[in-house]
Amino acid sequence: MKSIKLSGFTTEILAEFISGFSSDIIPATAFETAKKCIIDIAAASLAGFKMVSSKAAKDMAKDLFSTGTSSVWFSGEFLNAPGAAYVNSSFSSALDLDDGHRKAMGHPGAAIIPAALAVAEEIDASGIDFLTAVVIGYEIAVRVASARDHEKLDTLSSGKWCPYGVAAAGGWLYRFSPHKLAQAISIAGVQAPELSASGYSKIMGNNVKEGIPWSTVTGLSALMLAKNNYSGPLDILDHPGFYDSKKIISGLGENYAIENVYFKPYACCRWIHSAIDALLILMDIHDLKQEQISGIDVFLFKRALMLTNQTCPETLEGAQYSVQYAMAAAAVEGKEALCPMKFDLIHRKEIICFAEKIRLYEDLELTRLFPDFSPARIVIHSIKGDFEKFVKTPLGDPANPMDLAMIENKINLIADQNSFSNIASRIVDNVKKIENDDVRSLSNILGHKLDSGSPQKDNDQILRRK
Repeated sequence: MKSIKLSGFTTEILAEFISGFSSDIIPATAFETAKKCIIDIAAASLAGFKMVSSKAAKDMAKDLFSTGTSSVWFSGEFLNAPGAAYVNSSFSSALDLDDGHRKAMGHPGAAIIPAALAVAEEIDASGIDFLTAVVIGYEIAVRVASARDHEKLDTLSSGKWCPYGVAAAGGWLYRFSPHKLAQAISIAGVQAPELSASGYSKIMGNNVKEGIPWSTVTGLSALMLAKNNYSGPLDILDHPGFYDSKKIISGLGENYAIENVYFKPYACCRWIHSAIDALLILMDIHDLKQEQISGIDVFLFKRALMLTNQTCPETLEGAQYSVQYAMAAAAVEGKEALCPMKFDLIHRKEIICFAEKIRLYEDLELTRLFPDFSPARIVIHSIKGDFEKFVKTPLGDPANPMDLAMIENKINLIADQNSFSNIASRIVDNVKKIENDDVRSLSNILGHKLDSGSPQKDNDQILRRK
């Protein structure tokens, strides 16, 4: 890789870095993590593609976007790259099972991987180029997201910054010039979903969530615009009130953000995972049954208390953003019930009763640890006594990792629940050797039509059950 240009606007520096990138400079550890990310996103998509929100996204995309050569996963259908990426991103983010990055405070994979694969299919890219684009996409998205002051943000929704990574990954695959790529990155930043309502709305139980699927479209559309000489504000990342530009470019090429992603064993907001881990650990150590627990005090960082945290959520999305309900579901049904969380957990009397036993408090020490950590401390009150547990790094964080075998177990568990065991093993086997094949070998598997009859009830049906 040629030396990195460190003058000019930050978008131009990033564009020079991306344009000079090649697969041979990426360490094996980054490629292996990228493979884990791809398998994990496939798992999240396999869990999410039957959701009513996913069907709505697919039906809309077929009307809005043109046909093309990029696979709509599990459907046997094809759209152009933005259309396929939008649908597949919708599948990936539907159930809150997709990966994330602590410093970015959000979820890059559900945007980067569907976008990179859709573009790779369009140009018949090699497997190694697809892997490389994924690494690049994570790198740029995470660097930009991490350069914000989280205390000043009205929302931490991932859709605000994912387009930067989408444009970077797609631009590298298309072999954009540095000039075109800098413009695309600038355009992507401006046209990213604003999503402020996600910060002030009290109704988190909706399908929009973090706006990741549409942000994927805006990232790819930025490339199409830049290709046709459309321009953006190249200085978008050079205003200290919004971004720390020095942080964005510091250490470029020295290490890779993708190696520090976390993976999710539970289909709920990552901010809840430490509390769930603590609960399950204490219940296991002390052989506690849920009916033996009279109450739980949960101490969290401030941002976690800004979730809707309903003890009787109306929707599956509402349950995903409730500390009490997610913990209660795990206590009553076990951790497998959260991989993924299903509609039959909503309005369950015993889960609601348990959720109402849980009290939430801010712990200033834990607030100071965020966003580098998403910790929790819980105290269980039971007929056997009071038990306390502190979890600083939940399962799936780099310091408490889910290895490849655990990611494989995740996709196999999801596949087995839907009688899709064969496709799970084929995805895993292909991704493990994707660098030696063309990208169509993977997209043919992901694009294979599966039964799309949804076993889930939609939100209206859930509301009528009250």
